[in-house]
Parts: sequence; structure tokens; C-alpha cells
Amino acid sequence: MKLNKKELKEFLDNKVNEYNTLEFIDSDPISIPHKYTLKEDIEISGFLAATIAWGNRKSIIKNANKIMELMGNSPYDFVMSHCNEDLAQFEGFVHRTFNSEDLGFFIKSLKNIYSNHKGLEDIFSKNISNNSTQQSISEFKKIFFEIDHPRRTTKHVSDPLKGSAAKRINMWLRWNCRDDSAGVDFGIWKTIDASALSCPLDVHSGNVARKLGLLKRKQNDAKALAELDTSLRLLDKRDPVKYDFALFGLGVFEGF
Repeated sequence: MKLNKKELKEFLDNKVNEYNTLEFIDSDPISIPHKYTLKEDIEISGFLAATIAWGNRKSIIKNANKIMELMGNSPYDFVMSHCNEDLAQFEGFVHRTFNSEDLGFFIKSLKNIYSNHKGLEDIFSKNISNNSTQQSISEFKKIFFEIDHPRRTTKHVSDPLKGSAAKRINMWLRWNCRDDSAGVDFGIWKTIDASALSCPLDVHSGNVARKLGLLKRKQNDAKALAELDTSLRLLDKRDPVKYDFALFGLGVFEGF
């Protein structure tokens, strides 16, 4: 599909308007944090839902809801007040390769972050560099695993500085940081500007981006993400990640 820059921007802006709507929420993992109003509940439920956001979307939402139920539908309260015995109720939970051992560690690590690092937003906002969140994701991973942890669990948090596109964390950062007049994204993190966010890059968004000439690199890795970021910032430097709605919608709902 050959469009000049003006036509491409117009085409994608229209698709953003089409998919960045409240109707989008129910069929998306973002429906999980939309159950909550407390900032910490939104960011924790969102983080856990985003962590398991691969595979079948219905199964992602079902299992994310199950995690919330196991936490008494009060994720922040559960994280802060749990003891080791409480983690036993996760026994048997599994989503793809993410299991009860991983989930139990995630709860412990989140408690450490809120108790000793002033919470999730503080970690990310302190490590923004060159108007990008990629360094801060890498720093977050170090802090996340600073306490004793199962080796197997480290694969469930990506590190962009080691080549990963970190799709799920970039998606979660969009939810938290992007102030969205349509009411989909939350904008609860005021210390990180939307201009620093990266588009969640996966099979769907990557394929659409290549067809539209926004991306040449074949793999969906950190280098491809940097290339896509550059292209999207040329279309809207203040809110480049809004195009996630367009790329995802075109790929998943339209088979573009």
C-alpha cells in the first residue's frame, strides 16, 4: 500500500478514531484494570494482565480475571498484606508458561517495590532517557528481580537493552501514561509524557507496519521497535503510541 506521508497520517488517524473507543475495552486485556478506580489497583491489575497477554485473547482475559479473584479483587491490598501462606491459593494456576510459582514471586516483588521503591511509577519515571522508556524498562527488570527469585521467572519480564521489543510492558505503559480523551487508556502516571512511549510491537502490528512502509526490519525485536518508533513520531511526536490502536485494529480485526 503506497501512501504519501499526509495520506498515511490521515488513514491511520481515522483508524485510531475507529478503534480507540470504549467498545474496544471488553475484548481486550485492558478490561481488567478498568474494573478498578484506585491508582495502585489499576497499575497492579494491569501489570499482571499485561504479563500474561499472549495467546488467545479470551483465555488471557479469563485467566487475568482468575488472578484478580484469587487476590480477592483487591490487588493492591493483597500485595501489601499477603503472607507466604496466602500464596498457596495460586497453586494450580497456569497461563501458557506462566505458572503459580511465577505469580507468587510477582506478588512478593510488587510488595518490595511498593515498600522500598515508592511504587511502580517512581521506578519508571526516574529512568527515562532520550525521551524513551526503554532504559527504564531495563532498570525496572533489575529492581523487579533484586530479591531472591526463581530463575525460571526472569523470562516473564522483558529487557529491551537485551534485544526484546518488550511488547507487553510497552502496552502496559501505554495504559498507565497515555491520557486518553476516549476513556480507554488511563493516564494515571503524570510523570511520564506520552511522547516517550513506544508502540507495543507484535506479529499483528509488525505485519501491518511493514505493509504500510513504517517498518523494514523483518524481526519484531528492539531494533524494529526503534525503527517503528521513529516512523510513528514523524506522524505524531506528542502521542506516537496512539497508532497502536490503528495497527492492532487493522491487523486483528481487518486482517490487513
